[in-house]
Amino acid sequence: MGDPRPIKKPSRIQLRNRRRILDAALDTFSQFGFRGTTLDQIAKAAGLSKPNLIYYFDGKEAIHAALLSELLETWLDPLKELDAGGEPMEEILAYVRRKLRLSQDFPRESRLFATEIIQGAPHIQRVLETDLKTLVDKQARIIQGWMNDGRLAPADPYHLIFSIWSLTQHYADFDTQVRAVLATEDAFPAAEAYLETLFTRLLKV
Repeated sequence: MGDPRPIKKPSRIQLRNRRRILDAALDTFSQFGFRGTTLDQIAKAAGLSKPNLIYYFDGKEAIHAALLSELLETWLDPLKELDAGGEPMEEILAYVRRKLRLSQDFPRESRLFATEIIQGAPHIQRVLETDLKTLVDKQARIIQGWMNDGRLAPADPYHLIFSIWSLTQHYADFDTQVRAVLATEDAFPAAEAYLETLFTRLLKV
């Protein structure tokens, strides 16, 4: 028989400390990458001792895995919302806006994802080849269907999705460069207007 004792829920302090560790790790991983980050760095950024940190996570691999798990769920949601029954142009532009909003609201997460990909995706390769590919294949078929029906101008749906990713995530991954060139702290309103114009001109029938 299994253990009849109920699983003890973590206390508020434990949940708070776990969140502190993940937030601190997000800063360090997004700045230094997985290889360049140490447990000492994370513990210092979290304001906790290293033994206290290890109480919550077995090592930096476990922390990194927890962050990537949260990130992937957040990152895939905007593409999942693409509605086959919607108006094609508005669905594409809404997806662009959702992706741009992610870059605005979650810049550290975007840089963490970019760093993981640049390093060869050692921790999420399986997800890229399964969950992500399945989702992109499905939504690319929807976009191709709109194009076949003459509701959007012809374009490769996969490269369309890639271009949306790159053009929206640029504002998070290269935030310092964007702000330096534009001499502004908020490039997103102009970016949204520009990207809507760009994709409308590309896809308008």
